[in-house]
Amino acid sequence: MKNKIRNISIIGIFSALSVILVLFIHFPIFPAVAFLEYDPADIPIFLITAALGPWYGLIMTVVVSVIQGITVSAASGGVTGIFMHIFATGSFVLAEGLVIKGLKRRSSEQISTERKIPKTSRIIGGICAGVVAMTLVMALWNLILTPIFMGLPLAAVLALYPYIVAFNLIKAIINGAIAFIFYKALEKIIYKYL
Repeated sequence: MKNKIRNISIIGIFSALSVILVLFIHFPIFPAVAFLEYDPADIPIFLITAALGPWYGLIMTVVVSVIQGITVSAASGGVTGIFMHIFATGSFVLAEGLVIKGLKRRSSEQISTERKIPKTSRIIGGICAGVVAMTLVMALWNLILTPIFMGLPLAAVLALYPYIVAFNLIKAIINGAIAFIFYKALEKIIYKYL
């Protein structure tokens, strides 16, 4: 029970940090799709996922997406924006967390210590899986929801599609890389308290 309360408290703190980050840092990467803005709000979510697991990361994703969608990002997407954020970040954290967890389990089952998968490799593998998952999932969801969100025919969205896919790939890589750097810098503290 004490661990659950501590984890919920940490998720609350990191969720607040995530919302603060998007409040102060957000900008378009490609002018052609200015409605897609880069923000570092996913970084705290990716850190929680690496430290606590995929389900904590997914819960935090939903909480942050709803809070962000009704406050700091309310004018830029409403309900559609909330769902898009859940799909994008949720796919990343599920892939990240499940790969890290799977590699950890596989590593602990190894008989020889020489064959164990180092923690750093597990984190990198998880982040790479997250980048791929987010890019692929958002490639699909943007075909479905962007025409509704923008009120455009699918043909018009397809003209922007290379930018949309590139945006999701770039955002996932940047946030994943920054999360990894912070994770390595804070690794001892994270494992001490979590």
